[in-house]
Amino acid sequence: MTDYTSRRTMMVDTQVRPSDVTKFPIIDAMLSVPREAFVPDHLREAAYVGENLVLGAGRVMLEPRTLAKMLDALDIQPHHVALDVGCSLGYSTALLARMCEFVVGVEDDETRAEDAQSALSEQGFDNAAVMAGPLTDGSAKSGPYDIIIVQGAVEMVPAALTYQLREGGRMACVFAEGALGVIRIGHKIDGVMNWRFSFNASAPVLPGFEKPAAFAL
Repeated sequence: MTDYTSRRTMMVDTQVRPSDVTKFPIIDAMLSVPREAFVPDHLREAAYVGENLVLGAGRVMLEPRTLAKMLDALDIQPHHVALDVGCSLGYSTALLARMCEFVVGVEDDETRAEDAQSALSEQGFDNAAVMAGPLTDGSAKSGPYDIIIVQGAVEMVPAALTYQLREGGRMACVFAEGALGVIRIGHKIDGVMNWRFSFNASAPVLPGFEKPAAFAL
């Protein structure tokens, strides 16, 4: 029988802590949430590897290091309400649910959204809800949000997500730049997003987050 608890501890000790992520709420969440419960069955053995897990159709589950550093940079507080865009099967939503008051996950695949909600319920997370719909639309009904995190790369940030971020709130995105990517944290100040470099990471561009093709004669 696989000892997932030991793998979880090893993930934190070899991937998360060495990346200068030391805040107790993040370490506690990553040691507590069973990552293997939030991946497709055929990927359970790979749940704790230090790379993006390919889910198909251009989607990935971000590697633990990248996700941990994004959570760290967002400076999440217990009273915050968060939006998790492209939550896949709900692992990132579960981490956020351990750290803040309420989380809404958004998934564009209805079956995946249902599976994520089931996994979260089975793990006892009653402060998280997963909605099915276009990722670019977010979930305005439960907003505005203190925190928005996008689980994949973007070439452009949809206006709908910016509108759903509370004044003074923060958003984390992987910005695709050629074959590479950078994590930037956006602070909403006077209604305008101010983006700052955080660290390097890469992921596929999420559907709908591509830049419009430039018109050329």
